[in-house]
Formats: sequence, structure tokens, C-alpha cells
Amino acid sequence: MNLSEITAGLNQRQLESVTLDISHNSLILAGAGSGKTRVLTHRIAYLVTQKDIHTDAILAVTFTNKAALEMRERLGVLLRRPIQSMWVGTFHGLAHRLLRTHYDKANLSSAFQILDAQDQFRIVKRLMKENNIDEAKFPVRKIQWFINQQKDEGLRAQDIDAGYNYFIKKGIEVFSLYEAHCRANDLIDFAELLVRSYELLKNNPELLEHYQKRFKHILVDEFQDTNTVQYKWINLLFNNNNKVFCVGDDDQSIYGWRGAKIENITKLETDFSPIQTIRLEQNYRSTGNILAASNTLIANNSNRMGKSLWTSSGDGDLIDVYEARTERDEADYVVSTIQKIINDGSAANECAILYRSNAQSRVFEEVLIKYNIPYVIYGGLRFFERAEIKDALCYLRLMENSSDNVAFERVVNFPTRGIGNATIEKVREFARDNHTSLYQAAVQITPNLPTRAANALSGFTQLIEKMSDDAKHFELSEKVAYLLKESGLVNHYSNDKTDKAGSKKDNLEELIAAAKQYNHEDDSEMNEVVGFISLASLDSSGDTNAPANQNVQLMTIHSAKGLEFPYVFIGGMEEDLFPSRQSKDEPHLMDEERRLCYVGMTRAMKKLSLSYAIKRFLHGQSLYAYPSRFLDEIPSEYLNKIKQKFGATQKNYRDDDIFNQDIAPESSGQLSIGVTVKHAKFGYGSVLNFEGEGDSARIQIKFKTAGTKWLIASYANLEFV
Repeated sequence: MNLSEITAGLNQRQLESVTLDISHNSLILAGAGSGKTRVLTHRIAYLVTQKDIHTDAILAVTFTNKAALEMRERLGVLLRRPIQSMWVGTFHGLAHRLLRTHYDKANLSSAFQILDAQDQFRIVKRLMKENNIDEAKFPVRKIQWFINQQKDEGLRAQDIDAGYNYFIKKGIEVFSLYEAHCRANDLIDFAELLVRSYELLKNNPELLEHYQKRFKHILVDEFQDTNTVQYKWINLLFNNNNKVFCVGDDDQSIYGWRGAKIENITKLETDFSPIQTIRLEQNYRSTGNILAASNTLIANNSNRMGKSLWTSSGDGDLIDVYEARTERDEADYVVSTIQKIINDGSAANECAILYRSNAQSRVFEEVLIKYNIPYVIYGGLRFFERAEIKDALCYLRLMENSSDNVAFERVVNFPTRGIGNATIEKVREFARDNHTSLYQAAVQITPNLPTRAANALSGFTQLIEKMSDDAKHFELSEKVAYLLKESGLVNHYSNDKTDKAGSKKDNLEELIAAAKQYNHEDDSEMNEVVGFISLASLDSSGDTNAPANQNVQLMTIHSAKGLEFPYVFIGGMEEDLFPSRQSKDEPHLMDEERRLCYVGMTRAMKKLSLSYAIKRFLHGQSLYAYPSRFLDEIPSEYLNKIKQKFGATQKNYRDDDIFNQDIAPESSGQLSIGVTVKHAKFGYGSVLNFEGEGDSARIQIKFKTAGTKWLIASYANLEFV
């Protein structure tokens, strides 16, 4: 295959990126819609076909299962050969592959199980209950988040200094209990996959040297989304004799809340020096006005690596900015506009409604239903996360490995077979006291139980044993079909009166199809059943559901990253909503909010509409809103301002006094929106908002010199002017 075939269709900057000197490290700063996946896959094809680099010498890492699948498919077409054995996948997927291959060196058994977030939550909750840790003071979700946050930093319980923080001290205590439980039961959660694979390489110098020599070229997609342990993992594999090729965009770093470190992409220039950098700035997605507005917005962030997107496709329409009286008015405007777009011949799924908070979806949903427009919430439960699918997979897990305690606990009494909580607790106690699995404890404890409980428990263990023996030589899909019938799951869900559409039974049938389509060659380090179970576990950690056809798409802006739509509507462009209130006093959080807005805007291909409400009912309160500062940061020449439908005067949101509107302020005695007040320290200001009652009442005031502040009414000692 010659060079012209590999580089066909690339623009000049993409071509330069693909053919960069392979003796140097490389950073490709790829703006939104600039073809980064194209560059990454063509770079791999260039290495293989033009530089004689064997596919086994390449490690390509990305973040989502969708991106990894797309990369594999494109590479297969480009190279015209199967690439099953090639190390292309997500961080979690490749870490899992490493641990399956070297499980003994990682202090695991070959049958270790992967915990999803729900399983992890249940274990943490039970450990806290067993150790009398008060959930009211230490919510399970917060403790679970604390544990995963530490692992994202590459820390173990003993590495953490709690100082005088009582919550952290208690978090460390639960973390220690949880780690001990996982070690005893051969369990790995998602964050542990990365920590354990990093420790595997770090603690085994010969193994590390083997992979450093093997992977001559390490390619990383979406580098701005790496967390601490992912960065350390890449840095560990790098030894100056191999080379890294990183693609990313600091302007699209929006996952700081889940551990991503934007500074990782800036550290590349020192940690992987010398490094050659190219900027991909030609955008193939959006119109000129959308890009110009987005460029101006993001330029307000400091410490950017810098780039400016452009397009050759023309300016296109101005960006609509709609001022709504209420959130209902906003939804009516957005949905009526979508109705016109559909009436003009566009498909419903070409339209996306984006929002900062999930709570905003409700009103949009109500109005879409009123207009009889089909819609789907993007990011709902993934297939392998559904309860009926997890039930089936737990039976499969027990058939493969009866020592799987998590699977045992989920299905021992499902479908119901008369095994009560008291019996299960006795099984747990026996297992703890005798250092054995729950399944073996169930077998051994049966003779000591009352007849009814003994019969029910032995019926379950005999069922698992029978299914394991009968299906020993079945094909994978035959095993799945067999267990669905023998376990009683099909019968249970067929008779489930809450599932009127029969979707749960349909999902079980789809699981058989998934087993048929499973390609074991991708996971040849493990047997077929373990590979399929692992695929299901890893899938539940990754992407949200793909958008359904012929439906308007509703989603958070975080969920929209990586997607594009001809028509995009971003609602709730208001202070304290977007940007969020939590970001107000933290410059780095405000920068991330601005990047999030930039990501949302650059999802639009043909038409972008932004909207805000003067008054919004959210989280149980009716609040007056101040238009988002992000609107003020977009030059007016790119905007088409649209007045409310219900007669309020068009507001100029660049004026200092935001209350030049002919709507009456809501009043609470002396206090009302727009009233001028005087504070002993901050001076004169205007009341923007107020919430709560009595001693806990809070007032939001925009002071002329001190900026906007929330004050406790009972302590503020305000003078009303």
C-alpha cells in the first residue's frame, strides 16, 4: 500500500500530523470537529504500511467503547486485514487485558470478577452496616465516591493523610474494609483495573521492560481527559526508546469532577520532551458564525494552549438567543421551533436539546409530549446495566465460577424460591468464619438448617451444579439460552405484569443474540465465557446509549461530547445554572464551565439556539435569574436576539441594571427583586434573588464595587434605600 492511499483525503495539517517524524514524540491539538480520529487511525496505518512497524508493537488507547470500536473498524478498512490481536481499546479495557494475562503477578486468580458501580455500592453499604458506620453522617454514595476518587489518584487507603478531617478518616476506614473484602473475594472495580495494572507494571520490572520494548509506539486519544493514574500508566510505559503520539484538546476538558486533569496535556511538553506539536484548526462540522462565537467565548479562559477554529463552509445563520419569561415559555419556544424544522422536512433526530442539569429535562419532556414529538433521553441505562440482564449474567457467572459471591447474593433468591434474609445471613456468617465462598458455605450449612430453608437452599445449589454440568459443552449462545430457561428467568419476566410492553423478556432474547455475535478472538487471553462476562462488565462502565432513530435527542452537555447534530438548542443559559453556582468562587471551575459551554456550542452543525428564562422554578423554588455571563462574552454580531412571546420588553443583558423589564418584581415585605440596598462593608447594590425563610433566608445582591454575593438575611443588616 503506497503513501497516497494512506493519506488520501487529508488536509495539509492532518497530513503533517500523520507523517510526523516517528523518532519524536508528538502532540496533536485537535479542535472540535477537526478530524482527530481520522488522524489517529491514519497515523497507525502510516506506521504499519510506511514504516514497517508491526501491529503488535502499537498500543492505541482511547476513552469510550464507541471510540475504540470506531478506531478498530477504520483500521481494518485502512489496513485491509483483521486486527483482532492489536492492543487497541479503552484504558479500562487494556488494563483488564493486562490483568487477565498476568493475573498471578497481580495477586489475582484467573477467575477474578469485575464489579460495576451498583455492585460496589451494595458492598460498601453492607460493610458500613456490619461495622456500625452511620449512613446518615456518612452517605454511602459519598463514601463510594471518595474511594474511587482516591484510586483515580493512584492512592491506597494507607497512602492517604486525613489530617483533622473526620469524613476523610471515616472514608479511609471504609476504604480499608472494602479493599480487604475485594482481596478476599477476588474482586476488581473499574477504578481498581487501572490502579492494579499500574502497580503490576511498577512492581514487576521485567514485565515492565517487556512491554516497554514491545510497544514502540503509544498513541493516546482525548488526552485532556486523562486522570492521574492514567497519566502515570502512560508515563511508566514510556522509556525514551518508544514514542508517544497524543491527540487532545485542552478546550474540551470538561471532566474535572470525575478526576480528569487538564494539566496533564500541558505537562506533555516537559515530561515527554522533545515533543513536536501541531494544531488542527479547520473544522468540518459547524458554520462560521458558530465557530467565531465559540472561539471568542473560550478566549476568556486563561492558560490555554491556544487555537482558533475556522471553516471553509461559509458563515451560516446567526445564533438565536431567546429570552423566555419562564422555563415553560422557554420549552414552548424550543419545541415549537423543532416542530417547524420537522415540518420543513428534517428528521426529529437531527435536533438536540442540551442542558446543564438533568432536572431541566422535565419541562422539555412535557412540551414534547404536548406537541406529540417523539424524544429520547440520551444516557439512560445501558443494555448490560439492565436488571434482567444482570440477573442472567450472574447465573452465567456462577455456572463458570461458583465462588463468585457477588453473583450468588444477587440470584440466590431470584426468582423467589423461599430463601429468606435470615438464611442468607447464616450463610454469610459461616463463610466468614470458615474462610470459604458463599456457595460452599450454602452447601455445607444446609444440614444444619430447618427443613424448609434447607430444601430451598439445596435446591439452588443443585440447580447451579446441574446447569454447569449440562451446559459444559454448549456453545456460548446455547449456554445463555439454556440458563434463561432453567433458572426460571424467562418464565418470571414473561409473567411480570409491570412489564406490559414485554421489553424485559425481549432484552433476555437480545442477550442470546449478543452471545452469538461475541467475537472471542478479541479476548483470547481468557476462555469464552469469562471473556463475554468481562465484555458485559466493561461495557457497563463506558458509553451511554446511542441515540435512537427518529427521536429528538435530550441530554446533558456532558453527555453530548463527541456527538454532533444539525440543530442544537441549549437551554438554561443563566447564572447559577450555567455557569453553576458552585463554580462562582473558583476560577478553575469557572474555566471548566466555560469549556463545557464551548463543547455544547460546537455540537451544532447548521443552527444553534441559546435560551434563558427570567424566572425559573427549579429544585422546588421559584427564582429570578440573571442571564449567563457566557452570553455577554459572545459578540453581538454573531447573535440574533428574539423577544419573549408574552410581551416583556427585550432586555439588553449587557446593561449593569438587569431589571430594565416591564415585569413586576416579586416582593417579600420590604424585600423585592430590584430593590437597592446598602451593606456596611460592601456598599450599595441591587437585589437579584432571594430564597428560604426565617433565619435561613438568603439574598443575592449585585454590589457596585464588590461584585455579586449571597448573604444570610439575618446577619446582613441591610439598609433598604
